[in-house]
Amino acid sequence: MAIAKAERLMNLALCLLGTRRPLSKRELRGSIEAYLEAGSDDSFNRMFERDKDDLRELGLVIETVENLDGEVGYLAGRDSNRLPPVTLDAEEAAALGLAAKVWQQARLAGAASGALQKLRAAGMPEEMDPYESHGALEPRIPAHEASFEPLMLACRDRRPVVFDYRKATAARPEQRHVEPWALECWRGHWYLAGFDRDRQAERVFRLSRITGKVRSRAGQFKARVPDVVTVRETVASWAGETADRSALIRLRAGAGYPLRAKAASVRELGDGWDEVEIPYGHGLDAWLVEFGPDVVVLEPAELRADVVDRLRAVAKG
Repeated sequence: MAIAKAERLMNLALCLLGTRRPLSKRELRGSIEAYLEAGSDDSFNRMFERDKDDLRELGLVIETVENLDGEVGYLAGRDSNRLPPVTLDAEEAAALGLAAKVWQQARLAGAASGALQKLRAAGMPEEMDPYESHGALEPRIPAHEASFEPLMLACRDRRPVVFDYRKATAARPEQRHVEPWALECWRGHWYLAGFDRDRQAERVFRLSRITGKVRSRAGQFKARVPDVVTVRETVASWAGETADRSALIRLRAGAGYPLRAKAASVRELGDGWDEVEIPYGHGLDAWLVEFGPDVVVLEPAELRADVVDRLRAVAKG
């Protein structure tokens, strides 16, 4: 079975690398014997999708192109799949090996393990074990949202997606058509940056607010992908990181440590509450809502009203 699969993958890779124009699924099925022997269209489709994903995991860059008739074709350009020799010194190899430790979860664990094997072949010392504990603190990037993996793959493959998204101020989710650019982890939450086709503008989406499944769509991106997608900076600005004003809140004693870390001043009020002055910028209301009953906004009045509106929307939803 393993030999048959390896031969099938090799034949598919040769077909995709040897063509000058995109080949459709129908053409690929007619060119590869194992696909011709597939019992049904569904069986072939499942086999082809698995093989395509496996080749991409191995590093083959497969382009998806849609012709004028709407038929999707595939090819692997030789220029896109030609790499210079990889050379790493011991320190560089060790740093990349330790970085792989961050991704010890779900599908990423297998990719990280495969990358480490390639690093060892490139010169990482065998005695360097990146999975060995080197201290009390270890890097971790949790990704518990079901939408993380399909969005990660969509960003990698440049595939448009559709998902239902509920804003903090909305009682019900609404469908969004997005060209995904990049994922970013900020303050323990994952965010997606991309082009919202319905609004014809760049948008940032918090993954925990995506409901239901993320569905991929055929076709190419319509908007230009920026060279550098600064998701972290965008989200930070929405959360008041670049604020030039201040807000005064009541904060329950022993709670809200991220807010206390940003505080310009903290004053004990007694009865289990403190008065905290924090920077105020666009999006601070969404952040304060996350702390629930541990936070009460004192001023300004517009921030208090925004927080109340968001809490009411959450209560209705």
